[in-house]
Amino acid sequence: MPRIAILDAHPGAGRFCTALADSYATAAQEAGADIKRIVLRDMAFDPILHNGYAQVQPLEPDLETAFETVEWCDHFALFYPTWWGGHPALLQGFFERTFLPGKAFKYHENDPFWDKLLKGRTAEAITTMDTPALYYRIMNRNAGPNRMKRTILEFTGMKAKVRLVGSLRNTSEDQRKALLTWAGKLGAAKGAS
Repeated sequence: MPRIAILDAHPGAGRFCTALADSYATAAQEAGADIKRIVLRDMAFDPILHNGYAQVQPLEPDLETAFETVEWCDHFALFYPTWWGGHPALLQGFFERTFLPGKAFKYHENDPFWDKLLKGRTAEAITTMDTPALYYRIMNRNAGPNRMKRTILEFTGMKAKVRLVGSLRNTSEDQRKALLTWAGKLGAAKGAS
């Protein structure tokens, strides 16, 4: 049975990101996956890494539980909006506070390389945006998805894919229903694998 952690990283409640995450989770569970949800906006934690990694900043219980869920999973599915070309500050704070040296990666002492401590997992990030996806890819060179994929998820060892959902503000109700069906199909495929 696949173990899937689903992170709803939209800072606001009742958003389309959450509807996509719900559709994905329901279909994955119906296909046989064991699902655990992380809802970032409901967690109690300080998103600011006050001293970088020069000092240990103890994790709040919600962050400890969230990282245990990431370690538990075979597949990590993230849902978040693209704001100002990248992911929201709350999601960045989550990564900075939980994907810690010694937990998510470990630098080598005598060379420039590192161990990827979350290796063996797959990750799928789905980000919503007001910008048309093609325009974003061409004009912004896919900056936000590249950062998420390469410098966060793959840096820690996950085999990652980022999917763009845009231009969301111009979608009709029928188009949104089709996107929910699409997210469900992605979840069902992961749940059956």
